[in-house]
Amino acid sequence: MYGKLFSACLQGINGVMVEVETDLSNGLPMVVIIGLPDSAIRESIERVRSAIKNCGFTFPNQRVTINLAPADLRKEGSAFDLAIAMGILTTSDQIILPDAEQMLLIGELALDGTLRPVPGVLSMVDTARQHGLKSVLVPQENAAEAVLVEGINVYAIHHLNDLFANAPHQPTIPKDQSAQQDHIESFRMSLPGQPEIVVKQIQTNSSSNDPINTSQSVKDISGITKKKSDPRKVVVLPPLLVQRSKKQYINHSVSTMQEDYGDVFGQQHVKRALMIAAAGMHNILLLGPPGTGKTMLIKRLPTILPVLTDSEALEVTKIFSVSGRFKDSNAGLISVRPFRAPHHSTTVTGLIGGGSIPKPGEVSLAHQGILFLDELPEFPRSVLEVLRQPLEDHQVTISRARAVFSFPANFLLAGSMNPCPCGYLGSTHAAHPCTCSHSQIARYRSKISGPLLDRIDLQIEVPRPTEQDWQRAKAGTEDIGYDSASMRTIVEQAHQIQLKRYQHLDIHWNSELSGKWLREYTFLSDAGNQLLETAFEQLGMSMRARDRILKLARTIADLENMEQIQAVHIAEAIQYRQLDLSQPVNG
Repeated sequence: MYGKLFSACLQGINGVMVEVETDLSNGLPMVVIIGLPDSAIRESIERVRSAIKNCGFTFPNQRVTINLAPADLRKEGSAFDLAIAMGILTTSDQIILPDAEQMLLIGELALDGTLRPVPGVLSMVDTARQHGLKSVLVPQENAAEAVLVEGINVYAIHHLNDLFANAPHQPTIPKDQSAQQDHIESFRMSLPGQPEIVVKQIQTNSSSNDPINTSQSVKDISGITKKKSDPRKVVVLPPLLVQRSKKQYINHSVSTMQEDYGDVFGQQHVKRALMIAAAGMHNILLLGPPGTGKTMLIKRLPTILPVLTDSEALEVTKIFSVSGRFKDSNAGLISVRPFRAPHHSTTVTGLIGGGSIPKPGEVSLAHQGILFLDELPEFPRSVLEVLRQPLEDHQVTISRARAVFSFPANFLLAGSMNPCPCGYLGSTHAAHPCTCSHSQIARYRSKISGPLLDRIDLQIEVPRPTEQDWQRAKAGTEDIGYDSASMRTIVEQAHQIQLKRYQHLDIHWNSELSGKWLREYTFLSDAGNQLLETAFEQLGMSMRARDRILKLARTIADLENMEQIQAVHIAEAIQYRQLDLSQPVNG
C-alpha cells in the first residue's frame, strides 16, 4: 500500500516543497524514515505513534517506510509530523482525505494529537501557492499567519480529531431548504475555535423525506460517497476553512513611535543629511563628541522612512517568521521598516547569521530597514569587516558542508562614533580638553578599515549644540521644516520618483544603482561633471567613492525634483564625506 502527501521545509527564508511518501508492506513491524531527515524528524515517529493511538486510530503493525523527497535535500524541523501521521492513516485505509494531491500539511504533533505551531509557515504557504496547490492545513496558532498569503484556502485545526465530522456537537440538518439555512447559520455560530469559519450549504437527498443524519451529511460536505458500513472516517474540511478578514493585510499607517526630529535642538545640517540618507537608503556615519545627540538623531530615522511596499512587506515578514520573531500575525504583514541595534559585544554569527541550522542574523533582520551600530569602533574589527560583502551585494551567503544558504540583507547602515577615545578631539571648551595622543587616535580610528569607510556615503560631523541653538528652540524661532512629519513628506516624494524611474528594473533606491544603470540614470550638467572629475583627482578618491558620490547627488537632485544633476548637488555630496576630506592622523 502506497500513499503520497505534500509538506514543506525551509531553506534560507524560502519554503521548499517536500513529498511525504508512505509505504506499508508485510514484514517485521518497524518504521524507517529516509530522505536525509534530521534528529527532530527521526524522533517524529514516536510523536506520531502516540498521537494516532490517543486519537482512537490504530498504528499499523507492519513495516512502514516513509520517504521525504527530494532525497538529496536535508530536511530539518518538526513541521512534517502532521503529513506523516495523515500519510500513515490514509495509506492504512483508516481515513479518507479529499483532494490530498492539492493540499499542503504543516504542523507538529503532541502525544495526545494536539497540533503545535511551527516557524516559517508564511514562506511554506507562499511556496505551496506558487506550486499550484489549492489548500493548506496548519495548526490553529499559525492560521493568522497563513491567511496572509492570498490565493490559497487555509484550514486550521487545534487537534487531530477536529478533522472528522462525527463530533458530538454536529447537528441533524432538516430537509426543508429555509430551515436548512437557519440550521447551518446556528451551526456556524456554535462552533468553537479562534478563526471565523465558512460552512458551505449542505444539499438534501432528494430521494428521502427523512432528515439527513450525521453520516449522510459527512458524505455531502466532503463530496465522498461512502457506505455506512465503511469503517473509514472522512476528513471534513469546509467547517475548518479560515475566513479572511476584510481588513487590509498590510497596515500602511505611519510608525507610531513617539520620537520626533522636532525634539532635537539645532543640528539642522545633520537632519538634512539624515533626510538624504532616508530618501535614497544611503549609509551614514555620525562623528562627534559625547552628548551631541548622535544616537538621538539616528533613533528617529525610522519616523521619516516610507512604509514598506507589498512585496517588501511580504519579504520582511518571511524573515521574521523564519527566525521565530513574528509574534503578532493577527495585525497582518509587517509594514514598518525594521530598526535593529545590536550591542557591540555581538559576534560574527549574530551579525551575519549562521549556526548548525543557519538562521538570519542582524543584517537580514534589518532587511529593507536600518542596522544601527552605536559606538562603531567598539565593535571588534573582525565583526565590522564581514559587513563589506552585504553592503555591496545586499545578501548574505552562508556555506556549509551540506548546503549553501542565502539570506537577503539590503539595509541602511547607520553608525555613530566619537572622534577619539576620550571623545573630545577638536574641542575648544576648557572643561573638555582632548587627552589622547596621536597614536591613540590613529589606533582608535584604524578599527574602521578604509574599504568599510569607503562604503559609507555620508560621514557627518555632529558638533556640540551652542547656547544660541537652545535659545532659538526655547523661543520657537528655530526652523520647523525639519520635524519628522515634514521630512517624511519630502522623503516619500523622492521615493515615489525613484519607484517610477526604476519601475522596469529590480531597483527601488538610488543606492542600488550600479554599472550601466548608474551611467544611464545620472544626468550630469557640464559644470557638475567637471567638479566631480576635479574632486576625484585632488582628493584621491577610489572609483567606489566616486560612484557613491554620484548616487548621493542623484538623491539630492530627486529631493528638489530635478532630473539633471547640477554642480551644487555634486558639491553637497562631496562635502558629506568628511573623513575623506580630513587629513590623516600621523602616529
